[in-house]
Amino acid sequence: MLSDIRVVEIKPIFKKEKFRTPLKFGTGHIEEITSVAVRAKVENRKGRTAEGWGNILLSDLWAFPSKEVAHEERDKAMRQLTAEFCRLMAASKEYSHPVDLYLGAKTELLNLAGQVSRELNLAQPLPVLAALVCGSPLDAALHDGFGRVNEIDTYAGYGPEFMEYDLSRYLGKEFKGNFIADFIKKEYVSKLPVFHLVGGMDKLIRSEVDAGDPQDGLPVSLDEWIDKEGIFCFKIKLTGKDIGADVERTKAVAEVAGRSPVRQGKDKFYLSTDSNEMCASPEVVIEYLHKLRDVSPLAYERLLYIEQPTERELGEHRFDMARLANLKPVLADEGITDVDKFQLSRNLNWSGAALKTCKGHSSALIYVALCER
Repeated sequence: MLSDIRVVEIKPIFKKEKFRTPLKFGTGHIEEITSVAVRAKVENRKGRTAEGWGNILLSDLWAFPSKEVAHEERDKAMRQLTAEFCRLMAASKEYSHPVDLYLGAKTELLNLAGQVSRELNLAQPLPVLAALVCGSPLDAALHDGFGRVNEIDTYAGYGPEFMEYDLSRYLGKEFKGNFIADFIKKEYVSKLPVFHLVGGMDKLIRSEVDAGDPQDGLPVSLDEWIDKEGIFCFKIKLTGKDIGADVERTKAVAEVAGRSPVRQGKDKFYLSTDSNEMCASPEVVIEYLHKLRDVSPLAYERLLYIEQPTERELGEHRFDMARLANLKPVLADEGITDVDKFQLSRNLNWSGAALKTCKGHSSALIYVALCER
C-alpha cells in the first residue's frame, strides 16, 4: 500500500501535571501525574512526511497499583518503558498500516516491560496494563501521522483501500473479508453525550465549597459544573467496600443532577458507576443495587451501567456476572488487555467492554469489531 507508513523519528515529551483538585478513586487519590506527549514523524511509500501526536497520563495508581513498589518507582518505570518503546519503534524501518505496526510490536512492548522491571529491580514487575498505557501515546501518534501524511481523515483509513490485512489476522476466520471500517460509523455524529467524572472527593453543592478550593473562576462543586456546562451524564467513583456509603453517594449525585435548572433540552440525566475493582464479588454489587433501588428508585432507574466492579484478573476467580448483568449491564475495563481476555469476559457473562485508547487505539478498534459482531 502506498499509504503505508514507517517511523522516521519519535520523541516522547514528559511533563508533570498538577491536578486542579484531587481525584479520588478505588486505589487512592491523585494530586500530580506525569503526562507524556509523543511526536512521531512518519513517511509513506510516496516519500511524503508528516508529524503525528499522541498523549496520555501515566497513571501508575490506576495501571500499576502496588503496595510493594512506591509511586516514584512506578512512575520512573513507566516513563522509562515509554522512552524505550519509542526508541524501539524508531529503529524499525518497516512500512505498514499503524494498526499492524502497533499490534505487531505489542509483544515486544511487553518484553520491554519485563526488561525495565529487571533493570530497575522492581519488587513487582510492570503489569500488562501499565505497559499498554506506556505504548498508547505512540500508537495514537502513528494513527494521527498516518492520516496527515496521506491527507485523509484517519478514520477513513481503516478499509481495504488502506489496509493490507483484514481482521481475520487478529480475530480469526469468522472475520475473513471484514475490515475495521465495516464496524465504525461512516461519518462523525454531530453530538455525543459526555460523562462528567465525579471523584470520591468532589464536592456536590455550592455550600460545601470553601476558601481552600481553587479560586480561578471555574466551577468547583458539581451543581456549579452542571449550571455552567449543561451536563446530564455522570460517572461516579465509588469505594466498592462500603455499600452504605456508595448508596448514599449515588443517591446524592442523582439528587443534585435531578434538580439542576440547566438541562439543554434534556428531561433526563444518566449515571454510571466505577469502583475500580474494589468489590470483593458480584454479590457485593448486587447488594448495592438492591439497596440503591430501595433508597433511591430514581438513581437506580438512571443508572446505565457498572464499570469493572471486581478484580482485574478475570481468570483468577472466574466470577460469573450473569445475575448482576440481569440487573444492570456490567462492563469489563482493566480486565481486558487482549483479545483472549475479551473472549473470557464474554464467557463469564460480562455485558460488554469499556473501550479506552489508554490501552491502545489500535486494540480499541479491534475490540469495536468484536463488540459490534
